[in-house]
Amino acid sequence: MFKTKVSFFTLATLFAATIFVIPSCKNDKKMAPSENAYKIVFLHHSTGHVIWKGKPTGIKSLTSVFSKYEFVPEWFADYNKTNGKEYFITEQNFPKAKPYGWNNYPYDYYNIWVKNAGNQPYLEEPTLEMLTKDYNMIIFKHCFPVGNIAESPDSANPSSAEKSLQNYKSQYLALKEKMHQFPETKFLLWTAAALVEAQTNAGEAARTREFVEWVINEWDEEGDNIYLWDFFNLSTEGGQVLKPEYAVGDNDSHPNGAFANKVAPLFCQRIVDVIETNGQKTGLSGEPK
Repeated sequence: MFKTKVSFFTLATLFAATIFVIPSCKNDKKMAPSENAYKIVFLHHSTGHVIWKGKPTGIKSLTSVFSKYEFVPEWFADYNKTNGKEYFITEQNFPKAKPYGWNNYPYDYYNIWVKNAGNQPYLEEPTLEMLTKDYNMIIFKHCFPVGNIAESPDSANPSSAEKSLQNYKSQYLALKEKMHQFPETKFLLWTAAALVEAQTNAGEAARTREFVEWVINEWDEEGDNIYLWDFFNLSTEGGQVLKPEYAVGDNDSHPNGAFANKVAPLFCQRIVDVIETNGQKTGLSGEPK
């Protein structure tokens, strides 16, 4: 009995010691990158954060209780070490809940980056003039309510926050023109996040796929500084709604941890390929060609 207690105590002590010497995320946004680092910022809300974090498995599911675990920066820390690179990736909510408001749809990027462009923040949110001074690559996305697209009016108004296909297209065209003003910066845009079936309808779902197809086949240009990661088709697998097995719940369009672990490596691979080969070695999903 005494030996069993000693053995248990010894194992517990060793386990605790192991936990506390395991380094936390090596690429955490609180750490300052070196002067020569390639700097990347990921602008997102909750859906993006799910992919950023991933879901720890195995020993990491135990050690994450004591040390911060985030899949994307850990992946980059390993990649940098293995390949002798210095890619520094950080993330932030954009826009913040206050004072701008928790909206990151085509109108909001247009509103902050095009309509209110300049060297000063708009409602405390950084413009492209500001972001491009600090980062070599800017990654941005929309959360799943982007798919609640109403029937389009006959004309487009980029200054309208109404979610319609015509408005989205006009906002994207203005955003593309704006991003082309910063040719030394690479931009990586996620295609739209899909909704679960219970949070949309047939018309909205069809219009969301139509918008995604337009972005991929018409809006995106070969040879410019804007690239895509096709999150929509990864999450729908050719359909129009988020697959149930990839969602948190039947009425919750957030992706779950298992899906995050499936696609986060593809996200990271796509980022690296855009940096190193202008996206020539991966498809839009991030899988090797």
